[in-house]
Amino acid sequence: MSTDELRRQILELVERHASEAQSAPAFRPGIGAIPAAGKVIGGSEIRHLVDAALDGWLTTGRFNDEFERLIAQRIGVQQALSTNSGSSANLLALSALTSPLLGERALQPGDEVITAAAGFPTTINPILQNGLAPVFVDSELPGYNPTPQAIAAAIGPRTRAIILAHALGNPFEAAALREIADRHGMWLIEDCCDAFGSLLHGRSVGTFGHIGTLSFYPAHHITTGEGGAVFTDLPLLARALASFRDWGRDCYCAPGKDDTCGKRFDWQLGDLPRGYDHKYTYAHAGYNLKMTDMQAALGVAQLARLDEFIAVRQRNFAHLKARLKTCEEFLILPEATPGSDPSWFGFLLTLRENVPCDRVDLLRYLDQHRIGTRLLFAGNVTRQPYMQGRRFRISGDLATANAITERSFWIGVHPGLSTEMLDYAADKIGAFLGVGF
Repeated sequence: MSTDELRRQILELVERHASEAQSAPAFRPGIGAIPAAGKVIGGSEIRHLVDAALDGWLTTGRFNDEFERLIAQRIGVQQALSTNSGSSANLLALSALTSPLLGERALQPGDEVITAAAGFPTTINPILQNGLAPVFVDSELPGYNPTPQAIAAAIGPRTRAIILAHALGNPFEAAALREIADRHGMWLIEDCCDAFGSLLHGRSVGTFGHIGTLSFYPAHHITTGEGGAVFTDLPLLARALASFRDWGRDCYCAPGKDDTCGKRFDWQLGDLPRGYDHKYTYAHAGYNLKMTDMQAALGVAQLARLDEFIAVRQRNFAHLKARLKTCEEFLILPEATPGSDPSWFGFLLTLRENVPCDRVDLLRYLDQHRIGTRLLFAGNVTRQPYMQGRRFRISGDLATANAITERSFWIGVHPGLSTEMLDYAADKIGAFLGVGF
């Protein structure tokens, strides 16, 4: 038997096994868990994983090349680079803006970057990690994003960039923010880690900013296990992103390739001798943040299912919103940004101020009934322990960020949830609040 035939048989058996093994058990109310987030994988994904493993090529390779091409094609940008996490993608995005390649537009230590106070830490942490100063702005309910007016009001003499996440898949007003950024000579980064597939004015989120980022953690819209991506339409930024991702090297050869530039031993950079090997010449203080080819193989299979996953998320969101409409006396229900078509990550709820109960009591009640919940990540990050003693600026007040910290939570809409599970979750929320359906 040839190795090609043996490989074919292995892959067919693997796919068959995975398709049978991944079948979900019937939901048993109160016994089966209803997770807030989770992955959905099947035979095709496991087949791709094994196919990559049989190559024996463990770093980025043919599957990664295809995955990056498909991501760029899906979003509608010139270049996408895979990373080992969405957090790394955000780190690369901010780091790229400090590159000397950008000349006078490069961010310098002490420059300010505007961001939302209520969000996930790794949208904010790269600001600190690059010696920059965060400027925190408030968000608005029921969309959970900052307004363009709040961003504009936060701009000071040293403000050079904006980085915001689309809150749980709901797009912020990215077109308006790009206009503000351009008017003030600032950069805009869109953190799309919770929003892969969301649209604003018919365009993919991530295409309004100078750089966009994605996460492929198992909780997200598609998964590679750990993984993420960073993307841009600007060649100079793409070069800086690739350098920071790949140890900071000046060389742009793909792994396993040599002399792409055609003058590997003809460069003279820095104080190095002429002809110093370009593969070992470093333009930035970079990292190694690549993903493996097996992760990329899983991503290729998952990306083929993205539209399916988005449709289920949107259907589940609509179902929960219809079911919980009778609870609006007690709960603020989420609303999409005008002109947007979100690929929802979760269903955000905020207890109204007059509700005679505590959020913790509600979350404990739901937990007892196996209904998973999550907070809006760090809440008001300025109240987190690790922010004590750090340098930052607050623009305006953070009243909504504080309300989110104290009264908001979300439940799942991911493709692993059935209508029966959603109904059970809605019933229990209503029961706790004393609302009948």
